[in-house]
Amino acid sequence: MPTCIEICGSAAWLGRGLSCVCAQRRDSDARPSFDLTAAQEECLQRLQNRIDIAYDSSVPEHQEALRALWHVAFPGEELRGLISEQWKEMGWQGKDPSTDFRGGGFISLENLLYFARNFPKSFQDLLRKKEGDRALWEYPFAVAGVNITFMLIQMLDLEAVKPRTLVGATFLKFLTENESAFDLLYCIAFKLMDHQWLAMHASYMDFNTVMKATRRQLERELLQEDVARLEDLPSYSLLSR
Repeated sequence: MPTCIEICGSAAWLGRGLSCVCAQRRDSDARPSFDLTAAQEECLQRLQNRIDIAYDSSVPEHQEALRALWHVAFPGEELRGLISEQWKEMGWQGKDPSTDFRGGGFISLENLLYFARNFPKSFQDLLRKKEGDRALWEYPFAVAGVNITFMLIQMLDLEAVKPRTLVGATFLKFLTENESAFDLLYCIAFKLMDHQWLAMHASYMDFNTVMKATRRQLERELLQEDVARLEDLPSYSLLSR
């Protein structure tokens, strides 16, 4: 099977091909599902409804969200169009970001916007690769962001009727207390991925390995006994506003 990096030159990296990074079959998938409270079922359904929305470049709301992402990423720099070579500055594969959203849907755009608005310093640091000894061949920021959305959906088993892993069940407790828990975990995961990238002295071809390490670390942290909310995760301390 080719690695995701090998097929990264096409949009397949963000859809079917991305599964080789994130959708790893795990022994824990065979565990019985966990019963949910009514509140947890409702929160999970709302999140699943978000996940089910595909990015549609003909929908005004989606267009506006994409423009908003540009403006928070590059304030003061005028966007010439929703299809423009400018988008490559953000780390999209081509001049039309809509082709890259296929792997993560509209929620992956919402995740990026949430990150930019709630942790602007960390967002800008990652976008502009400001921290650490960077590799000559860096990961593309925006495409990595879509990968992280997809990885979290797989890791938390969010497309199942009920969670089948302890990690997924644990996350639902956080989601019940904070409806933005998925978006917040996304920010933590993105910053953690970059932290792992630097610690591993990774380059472009190592993205697959870094994503796997990021997932394992998140799973470990989510299951720590002293973690009562996402802000208690050790990796949360990596974020700055």
